[in-house]
Amino acid sequence: MRNIAVVEDNPDNRLLLQVLLGDRYAITEYETGVLALEGFEASVPELVLLDISLPGMDGTEVLRRMKEEPDLASIPVIAVTAHAMSGDRERFLALGFDAYITKPIVDDQILFDAIEAWLPPQD
Repeated sequence: MRNIAVVEDNPDNRLLLQVLLGDRYAITEYETGVLALEGFEASVPELVLLDISLPGMDGTEVLRRMKEEPDLASIPVIAVTAHAMSGDRERFLALGFDAYITKPIVDDQILFDAIEAWLPPQD
């Protein structure tokens, strides 16, 4: 099963992602960016679903730090965020996110399509 990390501080959102994705992927959950970066050292995910508004270290900082680490730099990162104002999608993609999905997730097919588009091919 493919390994996806979910970095999300809201337990309801983590539960929703677990319900939507748990049958298709092995999900590892992190409540903060700091915990995620520590966890990635032990187990590198194939893809990261990353909230932007996280306590302590926001998602853009997590992404920046991932891009600085050779073992993490090539991991696809999808922003999953409530930041949905005009221009947000472009701003987050320009920061280096591979895809952008707004919360609440109203069409789970958009999520599935983004994950499948960015998961690296299996060997």
